[in-house]
Amino acid sequence: MSEIFDELRAALWTVWHRRWMAIAIAWGVCLLGWLVIAMIPNAYESKARVYVDVEDVLSKQLGIAGDGKEEITRVRQTLSSAKNLEKVITATRLGEGITERGALDAAISELEKKVKVTSEQDNLFEITAEIGRSNLSEAENAVLARDVVQKLLDILREEHVAGNRAGIAQAITDLERQLDGRKRELEEAEQRRLTFEAEYPDLVGGSASLSSKVQQSRADLRAVDADLAAAESALAAISGQLANTPRTIIGGRDATGPRAALQQAQTQLAELRSRGLTDNHPDVVSTTKQVQILARQAAAAGEDAGGTPNPAWSSLMAIRTERQANVEALQARRAALQSDFAALMASQASEPAVAAEANRISRDYDVLRENYEKLLQDREALRTRGQVESKASQFRFDVIQDPTVPRKPAAPNRPLLLLGILIVGLGAGTATAWGLGQLKSSFATPQKLEREFDLPVIGSISLTISEAARTLEKKRLKQFAGACGGLVGIFVILVAIEIVSVGTIA
Repeated sequence: MSEIFDELRAALWTVWHRRWMAIAIAWGVCLLGWLVIAMIPNAYESKARVYVDVEDVLSKQLGIAGDGKEEITRVRQTLSSAKNLEKVITATRLGEGITERGALDAAISELEKKVKVTSEQDNLFEITAEIGRSNLSEAENAVLARDVVQKLLDILREEHVAGNRAGIAQAITDLERQLDGRKRELEEAEQRRLTFEAEYPDLVGGSASLSSKVQQSRADLRAVDADLAAAESALAAISGQLANTPRTIIGGRDATGPRAALQQAQTQLAELRSRGLTDNHPDVVSTTKQVQILARQAAAAGEDAGGTPNPAWSSLMAIRTERQANVEALQARRAALQSDFAALMASQASEPAVAAEANRISRDYDVLRENYEKLLQDREALRTRGQVESKASQFRFDVIQDPTVPRKPAAPNRPLLLLGILIVGLGAGTATAWGLGQLKSSFATPQKLEREFDLPVIGSISLTISEAARTLEKKRLKQFAGACGGLVGIFVILVAIEIVSVGTIA
């Protein structure tokens, strides 16, 4: 710890011993630095805040509203583009004296660093321009900063409102050109499809359509088989009832004769069968035998059948005729379906190459038709959107804060720069004095001499000065303090001037 303290004392003695050199260097660095700062022109900043409203009721109702976030991103990225900055330069005093392209590109590059477009919220962003040119006065720089921001706002209105409509018109033109090409391709594909369908009608729609036809034919055939089975069952049932129903009804006095008993037995037998009893059932067997016996008795009795027609038999006969016709129709339908199914199966099995060609033609036609319809819908939507924006733009730009002429410079921060130069000057003088001291072969303390040569120091002799030398030293000390105070005083004066001069633009 004592060694560090000794080194610090030695460094301070070295600097103090060469204090006049240090203060002279500090004065030189400070005066030069303050002069450079004084030559830096003030930069004035103007800003504007813009709100972009992308919600349009009519466009949303029509289903043609665009993506607002994408539009705001596009505005923020393209507003400070080189093309727009070139318009700003040519429309303001920034373009004075620029006649060559190289000078214009340099001005654009410089202005790009001075212009900022920042987003504060989703729909709110800020346009800032900082201008400080040495060939212009303070007031002119402030007005120029305002003009730059105002021109950017004008470009915003022109490019992204009117320009949006021009973009829609160009998009419609491009879509119409694509539609013409797609229309020709679609007509050619449709002609190929019609030619193929005329040659192979079974393969209309491709092999996928053929497979669906086979499946549909198989399903229709199964449905007809089920209907035919039900119709045949119903015909058999009505035929059984008709066989057990007499054609005539015996009337007159002899209501108890053999024929009347035969009719009653036949009716009873028909009732048993209608209940679903089989011929092996005991009741059916006994009733059948009774009918046979009564039939022989009626035949032996010789009674004529001169009775009245039986209406039940006539009704059953009409139903049987209708059901017979239904069965015959279903049989004809089944035969036709079997023929069609066999033809489809033969086409599917014997023409694989033709089926593949049918698939390709059908697929190409469907793709072209879908693309054409989509392009057609897009064109109509763009036309509707263009008509809407002719009445009112989809995007509304509200200027929340208009650009104004700034009263105070935004840069540079002169008080801070002045303080920095003062610190740098004092540091440069101190470092120079210490560095020169290190080049000398003298030693500030006995301890340092002893450490350097590794030899014991017997003693040291203190410096003794006379009264006249002491008086001279005090005088020089006052002069040094005056030099330091003068440097600090100049710094204070410059800072005060800067503070007072800020905000004096009329």
